Formats: sequence, C-alpha cells, structure tokens
Amino acid sequence: MGKLIVVVDDSRTVRASLEYTLSKAGYTVQSADDGKTGLQLLENLVPRGMRPSMIIADINMPIMDGITFIKEMRKRAELRFVPVLVLTTESQQQKKLEGKQAGASGWLVKPFNQEQLIGIIQKFVK
Repeated sequence: MGKLIVVVDDSRTVRASLEYTLSKAGYTVQSADDGKTGLQLLENLVPRGMRPSMIIADINMPIMDGITFIKEMRKRAELRFVPVLVLTTESQQQKKLEGKQAGASGWLVKPFNQEQLIGIIQKFVK
C-alpha cells in the first residue's frame, strides 16, 4: 500500500482523474466530495493510524469550501503539518493568499498536467 493521499473535490471527474493518476504513481487514494465530508473522512482515518501524507483540496465546493476545510483541518494537532495542495480553477492572487493564510502548502490551477502534479507531490511526500 502506497502513501495515502486524500482528495477533496466536488467534481466527480476531477476525483476520478486524480485517483487514476495517483494510483498509477503508487499512491493510495481516499476521496470526499466537499470539505465537510473531507473532515469526516479524516476523522475516521486518523484514529485508525491512517494519517495522510498529503491532502489535495479544491476551493469552490458546496457545503464547506476549501479555505474553510483547510482552516478546520489545521486545528487538529495530528494534521497540522500534513501538506495541502490546492487544486482549483481559481488563479486570482487574493484567493492564493487566502489559501496560504489558511495553511495551504501549494497551489495548482486546473486543468492540471499529470507529470506536473506528480512532481509537486514528490516534493512534499518523501
């Protein structure tokens, strides 16, 4: 079983694409379709000793957006240092700043290039 990456994105297509790309690269993937479901997933995984090596999150999602999701997960001591890559259609500097202030480690604008994505992940996940 490869290192665990949690994907939080409301687009089924994006989740499927990420799961395919990451699985092919040897990672184990768990996904959620919004920030609230993402937090619930993490609350189920972490107590079972399954701390993700990285989290990939979208910004614009229903129920709980990505910025709020990052702020909430950063409040949990066991997740404080897990790198978070924001994968979004947002390229505005203001949104990037909000993401960084919330605790995002990196930012990648959709549509993403598979090699570029894997390269970024390998920088964070050793």
